Amino acid sequence: MPHLTSTKKLTSGTELHTGLGVPGFAHPLVAPAEWAELTRPGTPVHWVVLNVADGPGSRPDPHCLEAAGRLRNAGVRVLGHIDATYGARGFGEMISDAHRYIDWYKADGFLLDRCPTERAALPEIRRTVTTLRAIRDDAHVVLGHGTHPHPGYAESADQLVTFSGPWSDYRWSQVAEWTADHPPERFCHLVHGVPGGHLDEALRIARWQGASTIYFTDRTDRGGRTDPWEAMPGYWDEIVSRIGTGVSE
Repeated sequence: MPHLTSTKKLTSGTELHTGLGVPGFAHPLVAPAEWAELTRPGTPVHWVVLNVADGPGSRPDPHCLEAAGRLRNAGVRVLGHIDATYGARGFGEMISDAHRYIDWYKADGFLLDRCPTERAALPEIRRTVTTLRAIRDDAHVVLGHGTHPHPGYAESADQLVTFSGPWSDYRWSQVAEWTADHPPERFCHLVHGVPGGHLDEALRIARWQGASTIYFTDRTDRGGRTDPWEAMPGYWDEIVSRIGTGVSE
């Protein structure tokens, strides 16, 4: 199968500690059940992205502050959403967003969404990540490329999103050979439109390709007209149960 293009040695013995990286639900007033579900004991969540208003917004949002506080009290990392606009966004704007996420929501780190992938943009992204770590100790930084970037990006971030897109592409996707030089906890896969009947297959692909942070949903983007991440997948309980008990081969 096309996704069987690399073999990886598992870290920490024989188990991959697979968990969920939640790209961000709708506003807590619109999706209160979704946000509450993330703090249920035993839910295998690695991190949750907080996107208030295409960023941190212009002023603190009390509902988002409450949701973020509950997550952090439950031991879940909260990442502020920063749009890198494929390298077009200014350094100062992104750092300003980061400061607001820290000051208002006590963010544990950041997702640089729409992160560029080419080698030429590497120095500016390195500069941004270095500054983020300077203003927030132990910041967890995820670069949201959505595809395999130049391998140099792996030197800067804690994690790279090397796939973000529909199931129709994911099921035939290929992993870049250079990822075999890094452990699975360095990579994230975010996939929408995954039918419930293919959930096991999707989990196997993530395991074979060496990504231990995943998010699968049966929601779709309806041709780019909707955000597939805004609502919880219909099989939420099932995926939580399967990840919590280990991903089967």
